[in-house]
Amino acid sequence: MPTGMTTTGDISYRTAGYFSRELLKRAQPLLCLTRLGTPKTLPKNAGKTIKFRGYQHLPNQPKALTEGVTPEASKPEYRDVECMINQYGDYIELTDVITDTHEDPLIPEFSDILGEQSAIMIERVTKAVLMGGTNVLYAGETGGIVATSRSGVNRPLSLSLIRRAIRTLKRQEARPLTTVITASPDFNTSPIQPSFIAVCHVDLEADIRDLPGFVPAEKYASYKPIEGEVGSCEGLRFVMTTIMEPYVNAGAAPSDGVKVESEQGACADVYPILVLGKNAFGVVPFARGGKGDSPITPMVLNPNVPRGGDPLGQRGTIGWKAYHTAVILYDFYMLRIEVAASKL
Repeated sequence: MPTGMTTTGDISYRTAGYFSRELLKRAQPLLCLTRLGTPKTLPKNAGKTIKFRGYQHLPNQPKALTEGVTPEASKPEYRDVECMINQYGDYIELTDVITDTHEDPLIPEFSDILGEQSAIMIERVTKAVLMGGTNVLYAGETGGIVATSRSGVNRPLSLSLIRRAIRTLKRQEARPLTTVITASPDFNTSPIQPSFIAVCHVDLEADIRDLPGFVPAEKYASYKPIEGEVGSCEGLRFVMTTIMEPYVNAGAAPSDGVKVESEQGACADVYPILVLGKNAFGVVPFARGGKGDSPITPMVLNPNVPRGGDPLGQRGTIGWKAYHTAVILYDFYMLRIEVAASKL
């Protein structure tokens, strides 16, 4: 039997009369990071490389006009950022015996877990790109010296650090996000309240809720929270995900009575927080056909269907494939804060 085959021995049967025919719905993980990018679809048969073009700010020093004299025109300058899409995917193999004898609807069930996997995999691709940003603030202090690298992080997120992050972005002419990619297959966008958005690990939720002036998402009065949002502080909206894993034992030893999480017990685990503004990065889904096509394509081969290499239809597969990439467009429109998590 091929390695990786799912057989009746891998899935338990239930006693007749004592089972529920409806499986628990598996929660689709949120595309927290990917949904905050600037989408640009790569059309079918257009190669694997796509180009984002952005125009630089025009000179804004006062230009006095002389009566009757036409001034020299300003010339817009642009920069192109190119990136190449890659293909990702996976599948599960199952036999005709398991589909004929098992009580649960395996194809819908496997579709759910593969859907979760595809979202997580795409999200990890986006995260890996964004972690290459060079704007970084560190939450740490040892002997009165403020941390300037990951190895010095030993304190949780603070209000002053949030203010520094927002001030840094505003100084660099970063603009708040005004749209997000909708939670639907077609990668359309929907408007949101203009704001900077921070994406971080769920371990930081307690520290964020303890911040002075924190407003829970359920108490927003004038706008709705986006998927995964827990609340805001100083106008910075926080979205939680398990994708933003910490760097274990990568910080400094806790000091001054501050207790922080440390998986190995010596130095603080370091949690990255990505603070994003408008057009900080781009994401590229692949369009196979008309409008509304999903960039993730499900692939199903049912058992009991004879085909090449399987004349008795003893095997089937269910899987997915997708093209995806992400690219930083303006490094100064995004910022990373690296912090520790308070020990609960």
